[in-house]
Amino acid sequence: MRIVFMGTPEFAVPSLKALIANHQVVGVFCQPDKPVGRHQNKLEPPIVKRCTLNYNTIGYNIPVCQPETLRDGTALAVLKELDPELIVVAAYGRFLPDEILALPAKGCINVHSSLLPKYRGSAPINWAILNGEAETGVTIQRMAHDMDAGDIILQQSTPIYPEETAGMLYGRLAELGGKLVTEAVAQIEAGTAAYTPQDHSKATLAPMLSKALSPVDWTKTAQEIFNQIRGLDPWPGASTDVISGEPIKLWGAQIVEKHTDAGPGAIVAANKQGIDIACGEFKHVLRILELQPPGKKKMSAAAYLAGHPIQV
Repeated sequence: MRIVFMGTPEFAVPSLKALIANHQVVGVFCQPDKPVGRHQNKLEPPIVKRCTLNYNTIGYNIPVCQPETLRDGTALAVLKELDPELIVVAAYGRFLPDEILALPAKGCINVHSSLLPKYRGSAPINWAILNGEAETGVTIQRMAHDMDAGDIILQQSTPIYPEETAGMLYGRLAELGGKLVTEAVAQIEAGTAAYTPQDHSKATLAPMLSKALSPVDWTKTAQEIFNQIRGLDPWPGASTDVISGEPIKLWGAQIVEKHTDAGPGAIVAANKQGIDIACGEFKHVLRILELQPPGKKKMSAAAYLAGHPIQV
């Protein structure tokens, strides 16, 4: 089956590889190369582009298209020339206009990293952890005009491990996405795919992340703050100024059962084990294990305290 693949970051790579291994990928769309470096004078291609070009060095001949927009007719013209039977999208980073959704005979499908209808949007992995979910998963959906609102073809859940960060979960769900999209495409090709409408009354949103989410509110419970640290790792990272007066990024922590009458945000212990900070409850504190001062690299709390001792 002739397939056009649309994806940009690391999450999309397992799906792309699975499709190339099992089907005829006639074109790949990804975001334009990004300026990088101190002076923004170098261009870095997306990993999906690099992956595709690597395949082309061993005999494949898959064209790569990086349009600035999908809405000026240029991308549509390219797609008409490629003549795909199916378009597969995985973290492409752009909305597909209706004329593109209507182009392939077998439609457009999307690899989405949540159990739809929960967590529609651009950051489902992060918000599942931020909200303390015990499980998440991957959904293969038939794309519709509304964001992440299409019929479900396949869905598989997976637990979120207690100390798993968004970055760790990202990799696991990417691999699961590659497995599921292979199954979904096989079913579509065989004409056996089932399309189950979503229950839109149960839909929740996973909006784009921003640095405004970083500051820790110590009146929250230790578990909620721990979820914040995990859910914002690797970007934008949780931060606090209660340790030094400056915003320090928090990368590693654990919940410790310890009674304290100290107010939220108070440091109740600082030693080789870590930095214990009181939260909005009396039964637990949050022990900071790894942090990053402004302008510095990540370091253990013990290493930080060696140069910045805290008297408690």
